[in-house]
Order: sequence, then C-alpha cells, then structure tokens
Amino acid sequence: MSEAKIQHYGTGRRKSSTARVYLRPGTGNITVNERPFDTYFFNDVLKMIIKQPLVLTETADHFDIFVRVGGGGFTGQAGALRHGIARALVEYNPELRPRLKKAGLLTRDSRKVERKKYGQPGARKRFQFSKR
Repeated sequence: MSEAKIQHYGTGRRKSSTARVYLRPGTGNITVNERPFDTYFFNDVLKMIIKQPLVLTETADHFDIFVRVGGGGFTGQAGALRHGIARALVEYNPELRPRLKKAGLLTRDSRKVERKKYGQPGARKRFQFSKR
C-alpha cells in the first residue's frame, strides 16, 4: 500500500450537523469543505474546540485533515468536527482511546433543540395568563 493511500476516517455528529473526517499523513493542514480551516471557522473559540483531540494526543502536526461538514450552524459543525477527529484518531491508534474517552471527546453530545408545542409560543414558554 502506497503512502498516499493511507487514511483514517471518522464521522462526527452534533445537533443537526454531520462531519466526515479523513486523516492523512502530513504536516497539520486542515481543509474544511475545500476551504482553508482559518477562513471557514473565524471564531478562535471554535478553532480551539476543533483542535482539542489533536492537542490532547499530541498529533497536531502528524496529519493533514480533510473534512466534509454540513447541516446546522458553525457551533454544531465545530462540535461535529471535534467528534469526527477524535473517532478518526482512535481508528489510527486504538491506544489513544482511553485518553480521548476520559476527556469526553468520543461521546456524542445528544442534546438537540426541543420542539415547539401547540398552545404555546415556544418549547417551554407560555402565553401570558390572565384570570379574566
């Protein structure tokens, strides 16, 4: 198998976002939807969230990361990307699993937006009550 064909895959999900993550041996470049990482995610907090699994496992400069992400907003996409990177790292090296699991990066965050109910303006909010 040639060096260029080696890649590790992980799917990440958060809210309504899904990220398909491919790790390939490289120098640390991250490409999101065929755009550079810094132009796609402009918020520094989101960049930090995404890089958490790489920093934790000290593999930030070992891989080029190619991502296809869709659905939801930037925060959900960042969470999905972090989840996908963590899963791909475990596929690359199963010995990293305990460290990532302890940090909570392999657990899918199942929180979603609660649906709106009838007779109310939102999920929990009620219309103003009046006795008369």
